[in-house]
Amino acid sequence: MTAAIRIVLVDTSHPGNIGASARALKNMGLSSLVLVRPQSHPDPEAVARASGAADLLAGARIEATIDAAVADCGLVLGTSARGRNARHRVLDARQAAAELVAAGAARPAAVLFGGERNGLANEELAQCHALIRIPAAADYESLNLAQAVQIVCYEILMATRAEVAEPRQEAALEPATARELAALHAHLDAVLGQVGFMHEGNAAQLGQRLQRLLTRAVPDDGEVRILRGLLAAIERRIRPGG
Repeated sequence: MTAAIRIVLVDTSHPGNIGASARALKNMGLSSLVLVRPQSHPDPEAVARASGAADLLAGARIEATIDAAVADCGLVLGTSARGRNARHRVLDARQAAAELVAAGAARPAAVLFGGERNGLANEELAQCHALIRIPAAADYESLNLAQAVQIVCYEILMATRAEVAEPRQEAALEPATARELAALHAHLDAVLGQVGFMHEGNAAQLGQRLQRLLTRAVPDDGEVRILRGLLAAIERRIRPGG
Protein backbone atom coordinates (compact mmCIF):
# COMPACT_ATOMS: atom_id res chain seq x y z
CA MET A 1 0.00 0.00 0.00
CA THR A 2 1.20 3.50 -0.76
CA ALA A 3 1.09 6.64 1.37
CA ALA A 4 2.52 8.90 -1.34
CA ILE A 5 -0.96 9.98 -2.45
CA ARG A 6 -3.20 11.38 0.25
CA ILE A 7 -7.00 11.44 0.19
CA VAL A 8 -8.31 14.42 2.17
CA LEU A 9 -11.99 14.61 3.15
CA VAL A 10 -13.06 18.14 4.14
CA ASP A 11 -16.12 18.89 6.32
CA THR A 12 -17.61 15.42 5.83
CA SER A 13 -21.03 15.29 7.49
CA HIS A 14 -21.99 11.61 7.12
CA PRO A 15 -19.80 9.10 9.01
CA GLY A 16 -20.83 6.35 6.61
CA ASN A 17 -19.07 8.20 3.80
CA ILE A 18 -15.89 8.33 5.86
CA GLY A 19 -16.00 4.57 6.43
CA ALA A 20 -16.83 3.78 2.80
CA SER A 21 -14.00 6.06 1.65
CA ALA A 22 -11.54 4.24 3.92
CA ARG A 23 -12.65 0.97 2.32
CA ALA A 24 -12.19 2.47 -1.15
CA LEU A 25 -8.63 3.49 -0.31
CA LYS A 26 -7.71 0.04 0.97
CA ASN A 27 -9.34 -1.67 -2.03
CA MET A 28 -7.14 0.38 -4.36
CA GLY A 29 -3.87 0.12 -2.44
CA LEU A 30 -3.83 3.56 -0.82
CA SER A 31 -3.19 4.07 2.88
CA SER A 32 -3.20 7.80 3.64
CA LEU A 33 -6.55 9.25 4.73
CA VAL A 34 -6.84 12.71 6.29
CA LEU A 35 -10.05 14.13 7.75
CA VAL A 36 -10.40 17.91 8.00
CA ARG A 37 -13.11 19.00 10.45
CA PRO A 38 -15.23 15.80 10.28
CA GLN A 39 -18.62 16.36 11.91
CA SER A 40 -18.66 12.94 13.56
CA HIS A 41 -15.50 10.94 14.14
CA PRO A 42 -14.96 8.33 15.43
CA ASP A 43 -18.39 6.87 14.78
CA PRO A 44 -19.73 3.28 14.81
CA GLU A 45 -21.35 3.73 11.38
CA ALA A 46 -17.99 4.68 9.87
CA VAL A 47 -16.44 1.52 11.34
CA ALA A 48 -19.28 -0.61 9.96
CA ARG A 49 -18.99 0.89 6.48
CA ALA A 50 -15.19 0.55 6.50
CA SER A 51 -15.61 -3.23 6.72
CA GLY A 52 -12.10 -4.71 6.32
CA ALA A 53 -10.47 -1.26 6.35
CA ALA A 54 -11.08 -0.50 10.03
CA ASP A 55 -7.31 -0.30 10.56
CA LEU A 56 -6.94 2.38 7.88
CA LEU A 57 -9.89 4.29 9.36
CA ALA A 58 -8.39 4.12 12.86
CA GLY A 59 -5.12 5.50 11.50
CA ALA A 60 -6.73 8.43 9.69
CA ARG A 61 -5.13 11.77 10.50
CA ILE A 62 -7.41 14.51 11.85
CA GLU A 63 -6.62 18.14 11.02
CA ALA A 64 -8.37 21.46 11.69
CA THR A 65 -7.37 23.08 8.38
CA ILE A 66 -6.57 22.18 4.80
CA ASP A 67 -3.25 24.00 5.20
CA ALA A 68 -2.19 21.51 7.87
CA ALA A 69 -3.45 18.56 5.81
CA VAL A 70 -1.41 19.38 2.69
CA ALA A 71 1.53 21.45 3.99
CA ASP A 72 4.17 18.94 2.80
CA CYS A 73 2.48 18.14 -0.53
CA GLY A 74 3.93 19.10 -3.88
CA LEU A 75 0.70 18.63 -5.86
CA VAL A 76 -2.80 19.36 -4.53
CA LEU A 77 -5.89 18.64 -6.65
CA GLY A 78 -9.45 19.49 -5.66
CA THR A 79 -12.61 17.71 -6.77
CA SER A 80 -15.59 19.70 -8.03
CA ALA A 81 -18.97 18.68 -9.40
CA ARG A 82 -19.83 22.23 -10.44
CA GLY A 83 -18.55 24.14 -13.43
CA ARG A 84 -15.90 26.70 -12.53
CA ASN A 85 -14.43 29.59 -14.48
CA ALA A 86 -11.36 29.39 -16.67
CA ARG A 87 -9.05 30.34 -13.80
CA HIS A 88 -8.72 26.65 -12.93
CA ARG A 89 -7.23 23.86 -15.01
CA VAL A 90 -9.73 20.98 -15.09
CA LEU A 91 -8.78 17.29 -15.37
CA ASP A 92 -10.84 14.14 -15.52
CA ALA A 93 -10.05 11.41 -12.98
CA ARG A 94 -7.73 9.51 -15.35
CA GLN A 95 -5.65 12.58 -16.22
CA ALA A 96 -5.49 13.55 -12.56
CA ALA A 97 -4.33 10.09 -11.52
CA ALA A 98 -1.41 10.18 -13.95
CA GLU A 99 -0.29 13.56 -12.57
CA LEU A 100 -0.68 12.40 -8.97
CA VAL A 101 1.40 9.27 -9.51
CA ALA A 102 4.14 11.26 -11.26
CA ALA A 103 4.19 13.94 -8.56
CA GLY A 104 4.05 11.37 -5.77
CA ALA A 105 7.41 9.99 -6.84
CA ALA A 106 9.05 13.18 -5.54
CA ARG A 107 6.77 14.46 -2.77
CA PRO A 108 3.40 13.58 -1.22
CA ALA A 109 0.41 14.55 -3.36
CA ALA A 110 -3.17 15.10 -2.24
CA VAL A 111 -6.75 15.03 -3.52
CA LEU A 112 -9.30 17.16 -1.68
CA PHE A 113 -12.97 16.12 -1.47
CA GLY A 114 -15.44 18.65 -0.07
CA GLY A 115 -18.50 18.11 2.09
CA GLU A 116 -21.57 16.32 0.80
CA ARG A 117 -23.80 19.39 0.55
CA ASN A 118 -21.62 22.12 -0.97
CA GLY A 119 -18.27 20.56 -1.91
CA LEU A 120 -15.13 22.68 -1.66
CA ALA A 121 -15.50 26.44 -1.28
CA ASN A 122 -13.87 28.76 -3.83
CA GLU A 123 -11.19 29.83 -1.35
CA GLU A 124 -10.37 26.16 -0.73
CA LEU A 125 -10.14 25.45 -4.46
CA ALA A 126 -7.74 28.39 -4.72
CA GLN A 127 -5.24 26.24 -2.81
CA CYS A 128 -5.36 23.58 -5.54
CA HIS A 129 -3.13 23.33 -8.60
CA ALA A 130 -6.03 21.97 -10.68
CA LEU A 131 -9.55 20.57 -10.37
CA ILE A 132 -10.87 17.06 -10.96
CA ARG A 133 -14.29 16.57 -12.53
CA ILE A 134 -15.73 13.09 -12.99
CA PRO A 135 -17.82 12.88 -16.18
CA ALA A 136 -21.36 11.61 -15.65
CA ALA A 137 -24.71 11.52 -17.45
CA ALA A 138 -25.92 15.04 -18.19
CA ASP A 139 -29.34 14.44 -16.65
CA TYR A 140 -27.92 13.17 -13.33
CA GLU A 141 -24.36 14.25 -12.59
CA SER A 142 -24.51 14.00 -8.79
CA LEU A 143 -22.14 11.41 -7.27
CA ASN A 144 -22.09 10.22 -3.68
CA LEU A 145 -18.89 11.29 -1.90
CA ALA A 146 -17.66 7.73 -1.35
CA GLN A 147 -18.42 6.88 -5.00
CA ALA A 148 -16.26 9.79 -6.15
CA VAL A 149 -13.44 8.67 -3.83
CA GLN A 150 -13.70 5.12 -5.22
CA ILE A 151 -13.44 6.32 -8.83
CA VAL A 152 -10.42 8.52 -8.17
CA CYS A 153 -8.68 5.79 -6.15
CA TYR A 154 -9.31 3.25 -8.93
CA GLU A 155 -7.72 5.55 -11.50
CA ILE A 156 -4.75 6.07 -9.18
CA LEU A 157 -4.29 2.29 -8.91
CA MET A 158 -4.37 1.90 -12.69
CA ALA A 159 -1.94 4.80 -13.19
CA THR A 160 0.40 3.28 -10.59
CA ARG A 161 0.40 -0.05 -12.39
CA ALA A 162 1.07 1.68 -15.70
CA GLU A 163 3.98 3.56 -14.13
CA VAL A 164 5.49 0.30 -12.85
CA ALA A 165 5.10 -1.30 -16.29
CA GLU A 166 6.62 1.67 -18.13
CA PRO A 167 8.68 3.79 -15.71
CA ARG A 168 9.49 7.37 -16.66
CA GLN A 169 12.98 7.95 -18.00
CA GLU A 170 13.40 11.41 -16.49
CA ALA A 171 13.26 12.11 -12.78
CA ALA A 172 10.41 14.43 -11.89
CA LEU A 173 11.29 17.88 -10.63
CA GLU A 174 10.30 18.34 -7.03
CA PRO A 175 7.52 20.93 -6.87
CA ALA A 176 7.50 23.31 -3.95
CA THR A 177 5.36 22.13 -1.06
CA ALA A 178 2.09 23.80 -0.13
CA ARG A 179 3.85 25.20 2.95
CA GLU A 180 6.59 26.77 0.79
CA LEU A 181 4.01 28.23 -1.60
CA ALA A 182 2.04 29.70 1.31
CA ALA A 183 5.23 31.32 2.65
CA LEU A 184 6.03 32.74 -0.80
CA HIS A 185 2.50 34.12 -1.12
CA ALA A 186 2.69 35.75 2.33
CA HIS A 187 6.11 37.25 1.46
CA LEU A 188 4.78 38.59 -1.85
CA ASP A 189 1.74 40.14 -0.11
CA ALA A 190 4.01 41.82 2.43
CA VAL A 191 6.33 43.33 -0.18
CA LEU A 192 3.46 44.52 -2.37
CA GLY A 193 1.99 46.20 0.68
CA GLN A 194 5.31 47.90 1.45
CA VAL A 195 5.62 49.36 -2.05
CA GLY A 196 1.97 50.46 -2.09
CA PHE A 197 0.83 48.13 -4.86
CA MET A 198 -1.46 46.21 -2.49
CA HIS A 199 -3.69 48.23 -0.20
CA GLU A 200 -6.92 47.92 1.76
CA GLY A 201 -9.05 48.50 -1.33
CA ASN A 202 -7.60 45.69 -3.46
CA ALA A 203 -5.87 43.35 -1.01
CA ALA A 204 -8.54 40.61 -0.88
CA GLN A 205 -9.13 40.28 -4.62
CA LEU A 206 -5.50 40.77 -5.63
CA GLY A 207 -4.30 38.32 -2.98
CA GLN A 208 -6.63 35.59 -4.27
CA ARG A 209 -5.57 36.13 -7.88
CA LEU A 210 -1.88 35.99 -6.97
CA GLN A 211 -2.48 32.79 -5.00
CA ARG A 212 -4.13 31.19 -8.03
CA LEU A 213 -1.26 32.32 -10.24
CA LEU A 214 1.34 30.77 -7.94
CA THR A 215 -0.47 27.44 -7.56
CA ARG A 216 -1.17 27.21 -11.31
CA ALA A 217 2.53 27.76 -12.08
CA VAL A 218 3.61 24.79 -9.89
CA PRO A 219 7.10 26.23 -9.18
CA ASP A 220 9.81 23.90 -7.94
CA ASP A 221 12.00 24.42 -4.86
CA GLY A 222 14.67 26.37 -6.71
CA GLU A 223 12.18 28.69 -8.37
CA VAL A 224 10.56 29.49 -5.02
CA ARG A 225 14.00 30.31 -3.58
CA ILE A 226 14.71 32.63 -6.53
CA LEU A 227 11.43 34.47 -6.02
CA ARG A 228 11.95 34.73 -2.26
CA GLY A 229 15.46 36.06 -2.90
CA LEU A 230 14.08 38.64 -5.33
CA LEU A 231 11.52 39.79 -2.79
CA ALA A 232 14.19 40.00 -0.09
CA ALA A 233 16.34 42.15 -2.39
CA ILE A 234 13.40 44.51 -2.98
CA GLU A 235 12.87 44.78 0.78
CA ARG A 236 16.51 45.71 1.29
CA ARG A 237 16.30 48.44 -1.34
CA ILE A 238 13.12 50.02 0.02
CA ARG A 239 14.29 49.85 3.64
CA PRO A 240 15.45 53.26 4.94
CA GLY A 241 19.17 53.49 4.25
CA GLY A 242 18.98 50.50 1.88
